[in-house]
Amino acid sequence: MSSLQGYVDRRVLLVLQDGRSIVGVLSGYDQKSNVVLSDSKERVYSMDEGVEEIPLGLYLVKGDMIILIGEIDEERDGLIDLSTIRADPIPPIRY
Repeated sequence: MSSLQGYVDRRVLLVLQDGRSIVGVLSGYDQKSNVVLSDSKERVYSMDEGVEEIPLGLYLVKGDMIILIGEIDEERDGLIDLSTIRADPIPPIRY
């Protein structure tokens, strides 16, 4: 996944097969697409409450768990009031 090189040292969003959304700074990756995130947080979505951010710190994600990696526009992301967002959690992927 050489295309990940452009995301190193940038804030990214990972969507995982189990439905979790993790935001953090991409610190590194390997040939198996395993990634290391620093200053990471899990965003937990709910229809009853706003989005909760759970601090994770330095976090390693196995490449085969990742569905999507995308860069986050930090300026726009900072303007969003996550406490006002209501959404169903993403269901886990079933094969």
